[in-house]
Amino acid sequence: MKKIVLYIFMGTCLMVTAQSKEERANSYFEDFKFDKAIELYSDLAAEKKRPSLDIIQRLADSYFNMNRYQEAVKWYEKLYLIKGKDVGEGNIIKLVQSLKASMQIDRADELLREFYTDEKRLNMMLAQKKHLDSTLTQKEKYEVVNQAFNSAKSDFGPMFFNDGLIFASARDTIKSNGELYPWNKQPYLDLYITRPSDASYVPEKYLENLESSYHDATLTFSWDGQTVYFTRNYLKKKNKLSANEEGLSNMQILRGTISNNELINVTSLSFNSKDYSCGHPALSPDGRHLYFTSNMPGGYGESDIYVVDLNNDGEVLSDPMNLGPAINTRGREMFPFINGDVLYFSSDSHYGLGGLDIFGSVISSKTDYSLPLNLGKPLNSNMDDFSFIREDEKGNGYFASNRAGGKGDDDIYRFEKVKATDCLEYSGYVLNQQTGQPIAEANIELKNTVDELIVVHRTDALGYFNITLPCNKKNTIVFSKAGYSKETIVIETGENPEAPSVDNKIYLTPFDSLVEKEGDVEKIRVNPIYFEYDKSDITARAEIELDKVLFAMEKFPDIKIKIESHTDSRGTDKYNLELSDDRAKSTRRYLLSKGIDADRIESANGYGEYRLKNECSNGVKCSDQKHLENRRSNFIIVSKKADEKPYAKK
Repeated sequence: MKKIVLYIFMGTCLMVTAQSKEERANSYFEDFKFDKAIELYSDLAAEKKRPSLDIIQRLADSYFNMNRYQEAVKWYEKLYLIKGKDVGEGNIIKLVQSLKASMQIDRADELLREFYTDEKRLNMMLAQKKHLDSTLTQKEKYEVVNQAFNSAKSDFGPMFFNDGLIFASARDTIKSNGELYPWNKQPYLDLYITRPSDASYVPEKYLENLESSYHDATLTFSWDGQTVYFTRNYLKKKNKLSANEEGLSNMQILRGTISNNELINVTSLSFNSKDYSCGHPALSPDGRHLYFTSNMPGGYGESDIYVVDLNNDGEVLSDPMNLGPAINTRGREMFPFINGDVLYFSSDSHYGLGGLDIFGSVISSKTDYSLPLNLGKPLNSNMDDFSFIREDEKGNGYFASNRAGGKGDDDIYRFEKVKATDCLEYSGYVLNQQTGQPIAEANIELKNTVDELIVVHRTDALGYFNITLPCNKKNTIVFSKAGYSKETIVIETGENPEAPSVDNKIYLTPFDSLVEKEGDVEKIRVNPIYFEYDKSDITARAEIELDKVLFAMEKFPDIKIKIESHTDSRGTDKYNLELSDDRAKSTRRYLLSKGIDADRIESANGYGEYRLKNECSNGVKCSDQKHLENRRSNFIIVSKKADEKPYAKK
């Protein structure tokens, strides 16, 4: 339906016996009855070894207009084989689109390179191809859903209106006394309103007094919703079609005012003419420009996009201005829509996936537009995709398509941005805290908020890692390796992707750098812990050494210790035993106050002078340095987690 919304043929086919088969086929073709034309042209082609170029051309065009692209390829290829580059750009465009719709992409690309000698035009298409190829390698940005209100016939041309959606549909079979549109055997179009968010809402006619007996379609509203621009056939009095000298009833754009849910003050815009069609109106956000589609003389192709200036009352101030070769081609450009500073439209001649595709172009000025870029899948397909609109805030919206899997001829689809699942690429190196050297095969565990393991990665030979963090999560990342400390970081991600975080450095402390051995006993390495004379209180000097114990226990949360405190032999045995025990208990209390769990300290005992390290026992004369060797606190490791088994690489 989108192909023919610009005009209607009013002539009748006089089936008199004097007509030849080719004349009857031509009459059907000119009356848009392509299915009947195909039957006769196919017979004519079969009867002749070399059918005329006219028959080949009209067979190709008939199949193309019926969206029977695989059959169209056959006949456009025959034309190209016979005429070469003289076949004309219009036929090349249709052949390329038919090839793409038939999934013969390589042949379509080959044909473009063969045909286009205009370097500027070819470079433009190659740039569009490069962009499209790039988008096809990325994750699709949108999810599309066929809408529940679609019918078995054509539904397209959606437009936002308050909390609802207005669209064009051929679902009503009563219009025009039950007459069908000859091109596609469907009823004429009418405008409906629905609420897509309410699945039970049955679409209703929009403004009953707007309805004519023929096409009413594609509309746009002023910012306040009071003025509407819409597309309609030229009509005579009594709601009859008005045709020009060639028997065509073209389309025009009308402006009206909505009052009390009725359309009043309907006028035809000044640039309309019965000699050509104008349709698909779209207002700029500021209401100062009206974009539309037309096949008026002087354009670049079958239909072009134009723009006019409007005054504050919505009246036309300027002649239509063609948007120029940056937008318009020898093919069809249709269905403009403006969102912010971007012009969206459909085209079958800019580089696409097949049929009409949706493109976007940045508006620098009324006369300056950027290279139109294909919006890619899933908004576009190998069939016709068109009448695109989108919301200002969230960027979601609607479009129409006749792609496979729909309910009818053309269906309306809702598209919404796919919520990103991956938000942050986080990469860097795991290094030895003591030496700065990389740690290969270190584990990187990604956990969720309830400490459940999601995935495990490993560093490479250079200690490098690269992980992807999910969106809208509190991500806990634990770095570890047997014989090294564990390091944990927490990164919260938002709803939207962020720039990669690179060159992060994670340092792991080797266990051996914090411990020492005495025979078979392994203990945390500390210097002598000093207490004031005859006291067990923790001094500032003692805190320095105890913080080494604290650091080791924090970095290695699986180790358990016992605390042993010793004195030299000076003083009575009983006194020394009690003092050392008080100091051991005081040391334990300090560690507990810093957050160490009580069950990680197996015991804290004093041994007085009963475990001297040298000969300086009672009555033996020794230097202060010798006695100092006996005044010590030991933090003996009684258990530690067994070496971890390597994780499987992921």
